[in-house]
Amino acid sequence: MQQLQRKVAITALMDASGVCFGTSGARGLVADMTSEVCFAYTAAFLQVIGAKSGRVALAIDLRPSSPQIAAACAAAIERQGLVVDYCGAIPTPALAFHAQSQGIPGVMVTGSHIPFDRNGIKFYGPLGEISKADEAGISAAVVTLPASSLTSVLPPLTRSAAGLYLDRYRRFFAPQCLAGMRLGFYEHSSVARELLHELLESLGAEVISLGRTDAFVPIDTEAVAEADVQQARRWASEHRFDAILSTDGDADRPLLGDENGDWLRGDIVGILCAQALGAQAVVSTVSCNTALDLCGAFPTVRRTRIGSPYVIAGIEELLAAGASGVVGFEPNGGFLVGSAISKAGRTLAPLMTRDALLPILCLLVHARERGCPVSALARGLPARFTASDRLQDFPTETSRQILAGLAASRPAIDALLGDFAGKSAAIDTTDGLRIFLDNGEIVHFRPSGNAPELRCYAESTTPERSGLLVAEALRRMKMQLASVALA
Repeated sequence: MQQLQRKVAITALMDASGVCFGTSGARGLVADMTSEVCFAYTAAFLQVIGAKSGRVALAIDLRPSSPQIAAACAAAIERQGLVVDYCGAIPTPALAFHAQSQGIPGVMVTGSHIPFDRNGIKFYGPLGEISKADEAGISAAVVTLPASSLTSVLPPLTRSAAGLYLDRYRRFFAPQCLAGMRLGFYEHSSVARELLHELLESLGAEVISLGRTDAFVPIDTEAVAEADVQQARRWASEHRFDAILSTDGDADRPLLGDENGDWLRGDIVGILCAQALGAQAVVSTVSCNTALDLCGAFPTVRRTRIGSPYVIAGIEELLAAGASGVVGFEPNGGFLVGSAISKAGRTLAPLMTRDALLPILCLLVHARERGCPVSALARGLPARFTASDRLQDFPTETSRQILAGLAASRPAIDALLGDFAGKSAAIDTTDGLRIFLDNGEIVHFRPSGNAPELRCYAESTTPERSGLLVAEALRRMKMQLASVALA
């Protein structure tokens, strides 16, 4: 009997598979990201943006599961009568810049920084990363699944995307601007490890490869593992680098360490990058270091919920209001450029998605121009220090339940934190629960949008104190989780 096509609602697939939209893209367990799920999500995306002819760019990160997921995405693209412009394993921002430059949609298969057993898909319209409204449209879509195979053989590579991405920086940064710098590159399984190495050397730096692996390593730039903290310091001591650098898996988040091997916080990197570019308007998330406001470098500062689609929406609002020199970043370090930036007769093209390479290059060049070590760049900022970490295997619904209870009761907050962090002075529920304490410190809890994790961000006047706040706050939240489990 001939098998018939069938219609499937994305909401039904979400409920059955657990693959849902997070802070950026659709994410889920690899075991749940079946060909049917990935085909359906891609078909819904194409349906929502109205793609009826032409090409669709497709790329992957280096996770072992990414090629199979891409094969299902390719089948959905071809089923729509479109041509797959396959860019291979390249950084997410490279895929986005290629799609933007060609005026075509893009699909990036990546789980970014999340654990090895998970993966995801990010979607781009011809003008950049899709919005939360687009995500809602995809979630509400009903698509038709064919009776034939839900996977397709990936076509030959289109190699122009990588070169286009590198040219964006070569046109903006002066030749040999990194001459004389000795850099360590922690490559692990970053999809940018070939391109970034090539770019740094073309700008004059000596680059030493470190820690390359064929096994996928889920580097989280907001919660750097203690092993990576200590390893960077050992490398710095052994090799006497000017800086150590890395990215997360899909290279939309930077990781930059100074000459001592101390990793810089992503929000500090973002502030310094915005200063180096001469930005006039900056959009960041509610969790960003308050040095962004206190430094006085930017006439306009706007804060949003956590997630690049929210930052992009904030950038678009400023652009619509006539602002220029508009950039954005997240505390993970991912940097977005909303309007063309000109400096010393060179122009940087906009790119409305997170990027790791630009902030790395800006800080290295800035240190070179000033003739100072990378560690000195942040000394001109207000003395506000942030730390962050996470509790894994912390169910999202339980996180929300606990945080809702705390938000509704200031005495409950004080009972949780008061004996070691002071009384609560105010709260902000823009995204999770951000608690402003009467001693000027901040503790911010938020369920992850990508995995069953509870994240904690803290801010204080010393790095040691902010780290202690995070560790103790998470310890107490772990006790809260245990109480809920026993109830």
